[in-house]
Amino acid sequence: MNVIAKSLGSSTHTKHTTCAYCGVGCGIEASINEKDRSIKVNGLAEHPANLGRLCSKGSALDQTISLNERLLEPKINNETVSWDAALDKVANGFKNIIEQHGPDAVAFYVSGQLLTEDYYVANKLMKGYIGSANIDTNSRLCMSSSVVGHKRAFGTDTVPGCYDDFEHAELITLVGSNTAWCHPVLFQRIKKYKENNPHVKVVVVDPRRTQTCDIADLHLPINLGTDVWLFNGLLNALNLQNKIHSDYVQQHCDGLDDALAQAQKSAGDMATLANNLGVNIDDLTQFYNWFCQTEKSVTLYSQGVNQSSSGSDKVNSILNCHLATGRIGKPGMGPFSMTGQPNAMGGREVGGLANTLAAHMDFTEDNVQRVQRFWQAPNMATQNGLMAVDMFNAIESGKIKAVWVMATNPVVSLPNADQVKRALEKCELVVISDCIDQTDTGDFAHVKLPATGWSEKDGTVTNSERRISRQRSLFPPACHAMHDWQIICEVAKRMGFHDAFNYQTQADIFREHAALSGFENSSAANHKLRDFDISAFAQLSNDEYEHLQPIQWPVNNDFPNGRDRFFANGEFFTENRKAKLLAIEPKLPKNLPSNDYPLRLNTGRIRDQWHTMTRTALAAQLNQHISQPYVEMHADDAKQHKLLEGELVRVHSKWGEMLAPVTINSQLKSGDIFVPMHWTAKLSRTGRVNPVVNPEVDPFSKQPESKHTPVQVSPYQAAWFGFVLSREEVTWPECDYVVSAKGSSHTRLELAHSKTLNNPIQTMLQWLGFENEQALQAQNLELLSFEDPALSTYRIALIDNNKQLHAVAMLAPDTQLPERTWLASQFAQPELNDRARMALLSGYAPAGEDIGRIVCACFSVGENTIAKAVKKGCCSPQLVGEKLKAGTNCGSCVPEIKAIIANG
Repeated sequence: MNVIAKSLGSSTHTKHTTCAYCGVGCGIEASINEKDRSIKVNGLAEHPANLGRLCSKGSALDQTISLNERLLEPKINNETVSWDAALDKVANGFKNIIEQHGPDAVAFYVSGQLLTEDYYVANKLMKGYIGSANIDTNSRLCMSSSVVGHKRAFGTDTVPGCYDDFEHAELITLVGSNTAWCHPVLFQRIKKYKENNPHVKVVVVDPRRTQTCDIADLHLPINLGTDVWLFNGLLNALNLQNKIHSDYVQQHCDGLDDALAQAQKSAGDMATLANNLGVNIDDLTQFYNWFCQTEKSVTLYSQGVNQSSSGSDKVNSILNCHLATGRIGKPGMGPFSMTGQPNAMGGREVGGLANTLAAHMDFTEDNVQRVQRFWQAPNMATQNGLMAVDMFNAIESGKIKAVWVMATNPVVSLPNADQVKRALEKCELVVISDCIDQTDTGDFAHVKLPATGWSEKDGTVTNSERRISRQRSLFPPACHAMHDWQIICEVAKRMGFHDAFNYQTQADIFREHAALSGFENSSAANHKLRDFDISAFAQLSNDEYEHLQPIQWPVNNDFPNGRDRFFANGEFFTENRKAKLLAIEPKLPKNLPSNDYPLRLNTGRIRDQWHTMTRTALAAQLNQHISQPYVEMHADDAKQHKLLEGELVRVHSKWGEMLAPVTINSQLKSGDIFVPMHWTAKLSRTGRVNPVVNPEVDPFSKQPESKHTPVQVSPYQAAWFGFVLSREEVTWPECDYVVSAKGSSHTRLELAHSKTLNNPIQTMLQWLGFENEQALQAQNLELLSFEDPALSTYRIALIDNNKQLHAVAMLAPDTQLPERTWLASQFAQPELNDRARMALLSGYAPAGEDIGRIVCACFSVGENTIAKAVKKGCCSPQLVGEKLKAGTNCGSCVPEIKAIIANG
């Protein structure tokens, strides 16, 4: 790991950096070509987080650094201006509103995409100099319930374990996490460990049978929202089987008796409990017995636990079981929260949440005074600010009159998302800092500030196991873009705070951040007051900062080389240094199904996309596997609603509606539906799901309940379905359903509408930008067409004078249209051969050429190709991988490969 950068020639060299996506924090070796501003990425074998592995998203980072979609110049009301004009507009706008209405009339909404140095100065400006705590982060949406759970149990927001624990455990329980898709590098690590240690048991707790169940010895499909019942039942079982670690509890914990009493009351009868959970009683008993009998147990949890109106209680019900057994802070033992963003943890460290102050300090009087002394702050915030959902409610009501949104897209990602649109429409001053020009949130901005993106940003991030890594710049800032910390500091200076924000480099900020973490951090008994302490870095030189190696905090005099685990011997951060077990009363979700809204909507992520797709949708490779939003529904519910696979359905709730095709299977429970959360109004006309999602939040963490919204599903009566593939960009037609996806050499549109077309062939030509056939001739384009009015089927193809495919468009009265994969592949051909030309309007490849639906995005391997290999003897995923490479990079497609083998 000592080689940070090395030359491969005059214009080519390599650098070590960190991935831009989830909280795993994978190390990357980037080979950089400065001449054409391109890179190649590989997993960094020496990085402790990923040991050389990358998922499909990380592997495609090289496809996301184009400048075509970038915001490259400051804009006011979408007119390009100078940096001075833009910064003055922001600073004066905030100053005027603060002078008229006070500091609580302004807000920052920031992001786990920010580097720690960016986060630090944003938090310092708002809480120490503006004087409000109205700074919150999109991390509120993914892990704030874990923060509350940790603080209630441990006294501070401490992740007690590390990734190595996964490879020491004998029982791994995955709760509310499709790890195979959402944290695939960790999943592959667990999978390999289990393959090498067959005695290791894996239990998956999830209402859906996801790809993660591929390695499960037991799947518990509990009802949505019932996690507390499950873990109260486990605590009760541990007590009944005499597995409470009495010595550990007596020395290091409080609250066991009350927690046990509530567990017995709410989950003491196994038959009733199994019924409440919706699981088989024998399976439930098996899980409890395994946990009771297996000391080396880890419990990994994610959004299925956190994103709930009782998410904090769910977290504490899990922590109770590990504290009661003393299975915490030791190799192969402990609870573990898998975070969703690359620097959600860094944001927690600096105080990026509205209910934290800085350096893992809360808004107690002594902490406020401590931070004020350190910052020499003139206008110190003294109490919690408004958190995500409440913040945008306050914007709509007019209480907040200026908001600065940094590196996030709340119009897509927040629940009740159309309310966010209404709020921003009313807001007096909306500022965004982003690297992408056109976003749903950017549509409402008065001021757009061009920020650097991954490959240009330079600083630190912290992953889920508390490991600080360097994210290094591969290129200088593009055009007029600036680093977020520089933008924030320039605004702060213009607001009159020059001396406090006169940093010369990001290393200056990191050193101050490190110094604050150790400031007054010992009690009279010489106990650390706070877990987060990286004070050993307070005197780091610029060169040492540049060459900083991945390390787990704390890093101080006691732990100069970092620390992997906490709490094996107690030493919690509560007032009496003991952990707290909480008596948790189970609660159902706030909004329950009704006659009008009988189904339960669950939302989440898919394998190859991330958050609101502003980065991943730029990579054609990542749009192959799943190219449009969908509504996953149980076969029984589909039958009841008279729905067929691929038909469009409306999903509507009290808050909003969306439209997407239905996918029918039996992988989720009857009464539940699942919809991915990624699509935006820039990529789909009606595919945003978060307008449908209810805005209820956990009362303690204020994290939204994104996993349970009562909805109704109804068929969409389409007059026609269609698609367009075009080498050129295509203006969206006026129709009800439009989804756009970028291909390697083309753009793809999926279309549907409720009204018939008068002249379908002419209409398709107009979609492609041609009013008539004469316009085609002017551009030397040849038209191939087919129409069958009796069957309402219409197809066209355009070929240029170089015999290259220019465009294809097809319409039908139903969803029975040709698979797009082969047609899309023809855009990459230097010219169409005769067989391909003859097959174009059929939409079907000549014999032997159709690879089918893409299964492996990393190597673009299709379903038909895999099926052929299976028929030729590749009867295992390993043999398929050796033949085709499919499944050999991130491994996320292996469950689908197994399914193809099983059906072969």
